[in-house]
Amino acid sequence: MTTPDRRISLVTGANKGIGFEVARQLGQAGHRVLLGARDVSRGQKAATILQAEGLDVRYIALDLSDPASLTAAATDIEANEGRLDVLVNNAGISLQGDGLPGTADLAVVRQIFETNFFGAVAVTQALLPLLKKSRAGRVVNVSSGLGSITLNNDPTWDYAAVKLLGYNGSKAAMNMFTVLLAAELKEHGIKVNAANPGYTATDLNGHSGPQTVPEGAAETVRLALLPDDGPTGSFSANEGAEPW
Repeated sequence: MTTPDRRISLVTGANKGIGFEVARQLGQAGHRVLLGARDVSRGQKAATILQAEGLDVRYIALDLSDPASLTAAATDIEANEGRLDVLVNNAGISLQGDGLPGTADLAVVRQIFETNFFGAVAVTQALLPLLKKSRAGRVVNVSSGLGSITLNNDPTWDYAAVKLLGYNGSKAAMNMFTVLLAAELKEHGIKVNAANPGYTATDLNGHSGPQTVPEGAAETVRLALLPDDGPTGSFSANEGAEPW
């Protein structure tokens, strides 16, 4: 069982990219990190790399589309950690076939929503009893500037041409989830916020983003480490507040 003063964090989709770097930075901040990933071999390999860096990290199997996997993860954390202090909903996908509302493949749109939105809601619901055991729980939903309805409606925005019904829509739904969950959990002292990592070079975009992965992880980590007087129900990037 983890000692009471050691913060315990779970990061979903953490075997690579921003999720992996978030896990690393939280470990460097002194957290015990549960590295969540669907693929066992990749998840274990990622955890081994961080363990070799001297960080307190262990792999935990987590398939957001499989209720049995979520139940097993919650049971594991309850038995071995006793509680959860930080949940980072990082897992996300972008797929070929997504696009404008008039032409997007609806099967692809549904698949994106299943991971990016419904998966995040499902894992949060499964782990909520453990978060409520924390002295100061934190939930960070990794969103995107593409999830901002305000920015999508601005023709002068740098990314105004990126009109993806599935991806943008799923991140907008994550923003709504953030606001509603923050209101629901306020009385429990659990802070819920959404992070926009910015356009970061990862597998998701063919490594085309101008930001480095550590830069892309920074805002998510900041929100995960919020002090007691930090905000809840916010949406922010490295540069500051983002419009909904």
